[in-house]
Amino acid sequence: MTRDRLQLPLSDAAGGHRYPGFDSAAQAPHWDEATRDVVLARLGDPPPLSFFTPDEARTARALFIQLLDQSESDEERVPVLNLVDARLAANQTDGWYYADLPPDRKAWQETLAALDAQTREQHGCPFADATGAVQRDLLQGILTADRWRDYPAKQVWSLWTRYACTAFYSHPSAWDEIGFAGPAYPRGYKNIGVDALEPFEQRDVRPQQDPLDRSAEIEKRAEAAQKGGRG
Repeated sequence: MTRDRLQLPLSDAAGGHRYPGFDSAAQAPHWDEATRDVVLARLGDPPPLSFFTPDEARTARALFIQLLDQSESDEERVPVLNLVDARLAANQTDGWYYADLPPDRKAWQETLAALDAQTREQHGCPFADATGAVQRDLLQGILTADRWRDYPAKQVWSLWTRYACTAFYSHPSAWDEIGFAGPAYPRGYKNIGVDALEPFEQRDVRPQQDPLDRSAEIEKRAEAAQKGGRG
């Protein structure tokens, strides 16, 4: 996906973490009891699936891995599928939905089914069983389309990414990777300003490197491929 691709890996392209050793959960003593209970519960076992059917869950898991540029091990650290499933099971929406789409719960069911149907038509297998390259090509087509399977493509993309990002960034493991120390209440912040860190915050070890810029990695791979071809 070359345009507007959502890339939110748990470690950046250069390898390793930008905030090594940072642990947002260590700030738990500074949160109020209600906040502490909610946040630390996210580090326990994820809630069991109760909204998605088994087939929908397989499709959704593969979709989230691609949208968030995760791996299977990353998905275990931030269980996006389970978090989205729990939210849909409780009908915890954003309080609105697109007029051109059904309400969110039905929209999720229909669009996952449509994604599976298209993959079967074009590649003879469900989306979850397609190769990563095939999955990315299919999603790229949705991202750049005006209409997709009788749906407005941009609204489908918004539905998927809104839920994926909300789930991903609600989890302390994701906070660790962006240097976010968690809720400021009730402690608050005293050092306000550009590059003004609190004592409990940590500096980015690669502040000049854009975590979404993978041009250097792509160039290295291209050079390696050329050398291999000459060999």
